[in-house]
Amino acid sequence: MGEMFDRVVIIAAVFIVIMTISVYGSDQIPAPLQKQPIALTGGIIHTVNSGIIHSGVILFDKGKIVDIGTNSTIPADAVKLDINGLHVYPGLIETVSQLGLAEINSVRATVDYSETGEINPNVRAETAVNPDSERIPVTRSNGVSMAVSVPEGGLISGKAALMMLDGWTWEDMTLKAPVGMVIHWPNMRATDAYGKQKSLDEHRKQVKEQLDKIEQTFRDARAYKAARDADGQKDVPFHKADVRWEAMIPVLNGELPVWVWADRKQEIVSAVDWADREQLKMVLVGGADSPLVTDLLQRKNIPVIITPILRLPNRRDADYDEQFTVPKKLFDAGVTFCIAGGDGMGNDRNLPYHAAMSAAYGLPKDEALKAITLYAARIAGVDGRAGSLEVGKDATLIITDGDPLEITTTVHKLFIQGRDIDLNDRHKMLYHKYSEKYRQAEGN
Repeated sequence: MGEMFDRVVIIAAVFIVIMTISVYGSDQIPAPLQKQPIALTGGIIHTVNSGIIHSGVILFDKGKIVDIGTNSTIPADAVKLDINGLHVYPGLIETVSQLGLAEINSVRATVDYSETGEINPNVRAETAVNPDSERIPVTRSNGVSMAVSVPEGGLISGKAALMMLDGWTWEDMTLKAPVGMVIHWPNMRATDAYGKQKSLDEHRKQVKEQLDKIEQTFRDARAYKAARDADGQKDVPFHKADVRWEAMIPVLNGELPVWVWADRKQEIVSAVDWADREQLKMVLVGGADSPLVTDLLQRKNIPVIITPILRLPNRRDADYDEQFTVPKKLFDAGVTFCIAGGDGMGNDRNLPYHAAMSAAYGLPKDEALKAITLYAARIAGVDGRAGSLEVGKDATLIITDGDPLEITTTVHKLFIQGRDIDLNDRHKMLYHKYSEKYRQAEGN
């Protein structure tokens, strides 16, 4: 009887896994490599970094932009697309997301963005990305061509990766990995995750333990690096490789920045002071209170990924528009920044509207666009390939009927490295399905 029960349980578990894969796999087929030149003619080209070209031509081949302007020579074998009256922009870049790492947050089997334990520098986000996620087609339908998938959990969560939003495998999708080592700075507010007040002594003890753990991790990593560097020298014993500390070496060498999550002023100042002592490259993520420490950020040359814009203020007595005005304040202070959606709820498709809100509250509109294209590419370390429309860069771009920051704008086409991407998604399928339902009902 027990053996029969175990067999039934195993069969049920396999069935659930199969059903999960089939239900949460997108129907869109990844695009093949670009086979011949493509010329977009007659459109309004927003280069982002060098102005707007009216009635322009943008020519790309083998995934790269080869010409852009008004007097381009179009090869005889090129596919010509007349986009008169439409607009061309660089593909938008989301710098903080869980795309491919989480499908339905309430279904644990579809969530893979956090490992157990507090110290996981060896985690690589790109290897966990699910190319068949339903969230990916929905996101790219709104012009988002790339996203940084960010691991979470613990203090040192692992390495984030910049993913192109199309491909058969995570290897196909990876544009750059890693882009940063993600560190969650201890919460220095005397409240727990639910806003419940903690005793001051208990809070100080917890913060000290967490800070000590981060500092001890870096001490251990430096000791490991010194030992590895000494391997082969006389009288130095052989040291076995440790994947956790191996993952830290690019950070210690200054090749990989730490992406430190911190919101409040005290947390930001503490994190910057620590990164300075450790001589690390740092990117501030979150940064709600970053306008209060602009002198520090500018002096230490620390860029900020502001995320999200569309949220409530941190304090009860703050102005209602506190978060909306953060980009404008950083822009005025000369601090490098970009804007991310990063709400953790799978709403990455709303990225352009975070930028739009910042424009509505004072940030120049062209700067708002750069904050989700060129500046995002720069902070992710790929501005030589993406973020603006220039000869030699990847042909990753969108064709729209208006400003992508406007909700009423439709994205008509998306190219990623010259590949023509399928813009169908689950939302559109359901829209057409239920539109037909009511059309049939009215016909009856």
